[in-house]
Amino acid sequence: MAAEHGTGDSPPKLNIYAFACAAVASTISIIFGYDTGVMSGAMIFIQEEFSIKDGNVEILAGILNLCALIGSLCAGRTCDYLGRRYTIALASLIFMLGSILMGYGPSYAVLLAGRCVAGVGVGFALMVAPVYAAEISASHSRGFLSSMPEIGISAGILLGYISNNVFSNLSLKLGWRLMLGIAAIPSVILAAGMLKMPESPRWLAMKGRFDEAREVMYRVCDDRGEAEHRLKDIKTSLGVDENADKPQLDPNPTSGVWKDLIFRPTPTVRRILIAGLGIHFFEHATGVEAVILYGPRIFTATGLHSKRKLLLATVGVGLTKLTFITLSTFIIDKIGRRTLLLFSIGGMIISLTGLASCLKAIQYSSSTLSSVMILSLIFVYCFQMFFNIGLCPVCWVYSSEIFPQRLRAAGASLSVAVNRLMNATVSMSFLSLAEAITYGGAFYLFAGVAVMAWLFVFFLLPETKGRKLEEMEELFENHRVSNKKAQAEEMVNLPEASQEI
Repeated sequence: MAAEHGTGDSPPKLNIYAFACAAVASTISIIFGYDTGVMSGAMIFIQEEFSIKDGNVEILAGILNLCALIGSLCAGRTCDYLGRRYTIALASLIFMLGSILMGYGPSYAVLLAGRCVAGVGVGFALMVAPVYAAEISASHSRGFLSSMPEIGISAGILLGYISNNVFSNLSLKLGWRLMLGIAAIPSVILAAGMLKMPESPRWLAMKGRFDEAREVMYRVCDDRGEAEHRLKDIKTSLGVDENADKPQLDPNPTSGVWKDLIFRPTPTVRRILIAGLGIHFFEHATGVEAVILYGPRIFTATGLHSKRKLLLATVGVGLTKLTFITLSTFIIDKIGRRTLLLFSIGGMIISLTGLASCLKAIQYSSSTLSSVMILSLIFVYCFQMFFNIGLCPVCWVYSSEIFPQRLRAAGASLSVAVNRLMNATVSMSFLSLAEAITYGGAFYLFAGVAVMAWLFVFFLLPETKGRKLEEMEELFENHRVSNKKAQAEEMVNLPEASQEI
């Protein structure tokens, strides 16, 4: 495999301009993360003001993700038509409108409408931000830059938890409205900032604008040799002469995308689609949204009842999430996606089983068990640690890099739709599930799903570390799940990876 940097044996360096582009694009993720985090605390005050039942709370929590599903499905074609950066700007403006409606919120219906509008913007943002980062980065730094949106989400969730504590001291009618409405300010700033960012060079090339793509490549690469090499790889993947300055391209390169992706995919594309959809399914089917959105209720089930302490405990969840997802970005390109996933999900299985056992012990105890309560909190934090060191960031990195160039936006769009569907399913059913089979039973169920996730990764997901985007089809074409020797070597390497982490 040819190196993407043209400096001989010198180690590859992170291009500062590419980093800045990915960082700005990831700001939309901070805004989304803030909304997710702040809602966990705001729901306490919203339920108190509007006197709504738990079923209405579940709808309020999950409706954003159902609308995000619609947004993500629309984002694929929008992203291919408008370009990556304009789609991010559009997402910011849609989210701004939703934030204003939520901040106004004179009634439950208006609040719900605001969540729906914001959800559409979230769907756009979650699809396009990782794709933009992946397409603008080199293979040696793609894992780091593509996981920046997840760092943004984690930072936003922590800011949301902090906002809960800051504004909770205000009056009931003002506090939660400020929590939700303040997100409109950074949304406007981001929409303006994205207009200063360059377009994705791969999108420009797909549109036949190779001169513009070359100019962007010169800025996101460390030297012209690397830029020209990457541009030739893109031309090859598009099926054009790599030496032609103005090759003839299909005037509508995205026509027939859904047919080639869903209805008549090649065996290789089918394997890629299963990998992309599957990893997004398991990210939320393992129960992370239950912990993030309903953390205060879970902590109440462990015996913690003070409203102030409940909100502070959620801040600890947010801090744990941000710390370990940041750590993950520095090791994902060294350890690799597959190994990190197996380590992460293995730890999640242990943490979920431990938390479920503690909740069951508390349920059947006639007195408060302080030691079990503390152990429950530890398992919650351990679950967040393992989830955010691997499955959370790798999920987005992996799905944004494996699809072929022509199918990437549509593939990422479909993956995000599955992600939002599972997020909404967990968000809108967790309280009912816990009431039916208890909190402990719910987390035993999530632990079982995590076991299935580990097996899915082990058998179906090849390693993509260090591979160029243009090599992904070849990688999946050559991947054989029956290669028992490679799987045995992976099992041997897992303890080494855990020591390195």
